[in-house]
Amino acid sequence: MSNYCLYRIGQFLAKILPIQVSLPLVMFLCDLHFCFSKTDRQAVENNLKIVFKTDHVPKSQVRAVFRSFGKYLLEFFTMTKRLQTSFIESNVHIKNIGYLNEVLQKGKGSIVVSAHLGNWEMAGAVFPMLGFPLSVVALAHKDPRVNALFNAQREAFGTMVIQTDVAVRRVVEHLQRNRFVAILADRDFGNHGAVMDFLGRKIKVPKGAAFFSMKTGAPIVPVFLLRTTDDHFEINIYPPIYPPHLPDGRITDKAVREYIQKYLTIIEDEIRKSPSQWLLFREFWQS
Repeated sequence: MSNYCLYRIGQFLAKILPIQVSLPLVMFLCDLHFCFSKTDRQAVENNLKIVFKTDHVPKSQVRAVFRSFGKYLLEFFTMTKRLQTSFIESNVHIKNIGYLNEVLQKGKGSIVVSAHLGNWEMAGAVFPMLGFPLSVVALAHKDPRVNALFNAQREAFGTMVIQTDVAVRRVVEHLQRNRFVAILADRDFGNHGAVMDFLGRKIKVPKGAAFFSMKTGAPIVPVFLLRTTDDHFEINIYPPIYPPHLPDGRITDKAVREYIQKYLTIIEDEIRKSPSQWLLFREFWQS
């Protein structure tokens, strides 16, 4: 069965079943995934070894990543049903929302950097619901049906999707319209990233956020939506990071790397605080 069929079945069940039924079912399926997918289990364990700086990671911590991913998917598929203003008021605590208003007043837009951490898709829905115009740079799925399904979920809340193949032109356009543009900055899916020290190991990370910021003058705002212990949510908004002044106007590799380091350190700290919510099922440092 294709991934598209599985996603559609999951979406259908998530919409018709009450959360009291769907959540235990999803946790059961996540435990099955943990037990029977040795490749994914090994990849998560090896990633956590580097995060924790240890040669042994308890199985419970590895399993927690699988369960976090299940909750992420369930929340994503039920957003159009559950995510309303009353839900945000009761379940989402937003820290430092004033930083978003600060950058909008500058009129240059802003680049929101986040990671595959917590529920970045829910953050993408909450932004426009709070009145902040948001565009997201998204890697297209190989199956166009899956791509359409995910983009429809995102666009249901007013988020605009920018596919990576047209990102260079569109991102600049959207920033000029004083919009927020969200980019996940912890994993490079192409071959144009910058080699950086990340959680103690060398890896290529995306440099698009730094490049667009330095090209347009739009500041970078790190934002993370994380699940709390009681299955509520917290949005952590960091102070804006403004691009460096370039005396001759040239964007050098050195300047880009130094700029990336400013928000990469924040991403590292957030992953260390919530490692079970870092949802990568490939060995990160072998990518």
